[in-house]
Amino acid sequence: MDMTKNLMFFFFSMVIIGWSQEKKSAVTTDDYFKIFREHITGEKAYETTAFVSQYWRVVGNEGFNKSIFKVASELEAAGYVKEEQATVLDRFTYRIEKRSLPHPTWEPLNAEVSLVGSSSPLLSQATNRNMVYLNSASTSSNGVVGEVVYIKDLEALNKVSVNGKIIYTDANRASEIYKEGVLNKGALGMFSYNNPGYLKPEINTTSIQFRSLAYHPNNKWAIALSYEAKEELKAAMDKGSVRAKVNVATKLYPSEELTLVADVRGSETPEERLVFSAHVQEPGANDNASGVGAQLEMAITTAKLIASESIEAYRSITFLWGDEIISTNRYVAEDEARAKNIKWGISLDMVGENTDKTGGTFLIEKMPDPSAIWTRGEDKHSEWGGRVLSLKDMKPHYLNDFIIHNFKKQGKFANWVVKTNPYEGGSDHMPFLRADIPGLLLWHFTDQFYHTDNDTMDKVSQETLKNVSTAALASALTLVNGDSYTATAIIDLINKAATNRLAAEYLLSESAVREGASSEDEQQIIMAWADWYIKAIESAKDMANPGNTAIVEKAILSARSIIELQRDSFVSELKRK
Repeated sequence: MDMTKNLMFFFFSMVIIGWSQEKKSAVTTDDYFKIFREHITGEKAYETTAFVSQYWRVVGNEGFNKSIFKVASELEAAGYVKEEQATVLDRFTYRIEKRSLPHPTWEPLNAEVSLVGSSSPLLSQATNRNMVYLNSASTSSNGVVGEVVYIKDLEALNKVSVNGKIIYTDANRASEIYKEGVLNKGALGMFSYNNPGYLKPEINTTSIQFRSLAYHPNNKWAIALSYEAKEELKAAMDKGSVRAKVNVATKLYPSEELTLVADVRGSETPEERLVFSAHVQEPGANDNASGVGAQLEMAITTAKLIASESIEAYRSITFLWGDEIISTNRYVAEDEARAKNIKWGISLDMVGENTDKTGGTFLIEKMPDPSAIWTRGEDKHSEWGGRVLSLKDMKPHYLNDFIIHNFKKQGKFANWVVKTNPYEGGSDHMPFLRADIPGLLLWHFTDQFYHTDNDTMDKVSQETLKNVSTAALASALTLVNGDSYTATAIIDLINKAATNRLAAEYLLSESAVREGASSEDEQQIIMAWADWYIKAIESAKDMANPGNTAIVEKAILSARSIIELQRDSFVSELKRK
């Protein structure tokens, strides 16, 4: 095995040397790292994050639209041309797609909650901009006053009259309490509290995680409480009857949905592409103003370096900004021919965190692999969590380990922590995977300010934005310029990842059998990982040049034989346990 590896290393070295002599532009990921480390500073990403994070963003509202137009203006300044005005000579183009919204858009204007008899507000929009549920309606200008009644659940709601009163609940499904108690039984509105433990509510006592109501023309209002406000309300209610005054001002108005699509047209096979996506909606700085900003700096840097002939892009690169999952899904689903040629999808969501403050870790959420079935060893789900997958859900592809390898390389260079988590879903990578397009998520978790009004610019790191953008672009340019030689290098990388994984899984299985686990079950795990990696290696065929496939086929056969040999050896050992 050692001799085989040495021969493969020599072979790949000779290939890369020859390739480097043939091509004028950068040809390896290390070449791209060198270039992008000189040109990506994170400054534009940070500046854009600060602009976008000013606004409470929901599709169609003023803050969302201003964010889209801000990015578009920056693209234009960097040389991107409006698609309808572009000529065949323009490689950098953008368009803003406009679609009608089925319901009015929404934004909060002002709000305040006071307990009658108290000298200071319980909550104020000025300090807690997430206090008002999305799609809440306004109160009268003078506000409303009502007795506060605690409702534990729907069963309790059916035993109490709430007409003309204010409901307070800490039920997990507060929306059901709202629908029945406010819309059907005449309550004035609702207070709710439900902050999960990973937000550390007893430490971050003023945090409010944003909540939403389904749109309804008869909606009233709902207020989410911070831990501090909840404790004050409960203490007052423990002493007797409590009345509260609530003043809410929101704005609901007809609008349209905007999606910004920027393209870097490939010079050789423009129909094939890599797609980056970053959603604009949600009010946080890290979630997801940071993704908007990082992606903009990446788009600007790409155009600048191609224009100066420092790099080239043989396939196309697309950058999407829009409504999470919806815009990405539409881009994939509405054009079958385009979707067929999307080779890779990468989602940027919460990519700028100062982890010293948020407590989060940068993560690469992998495509579904066996760690989403058997989560053990160094594999760990985030607090977001994910359902246990099955073998039919697996998505074997080289993208997983290729991206992980590159980000860990940047992590080592910049002393930056990079980890992974098994597939969990929930962001813009889902539409890619549903369409059988290789797709990954770049993000951070656990974040103690996730979805709260304490997700502010002081939690954002320009250095993190720089690291994510650098590693993402270095990976992207390697892929869009990839050919048979790139494929063989990636096969070597995946082969090493496979042998490491199988060895680690064998040790875990060996230990599990010693502790009473079924040998047959543990053999299945080894077999599943081997199968996944064999298929991941075979997927590298998609980069092979039509006239130069033999070199890739040979590399695949060689790597496959190594994996199969290791698999058979480990399974044989487990059978003897």
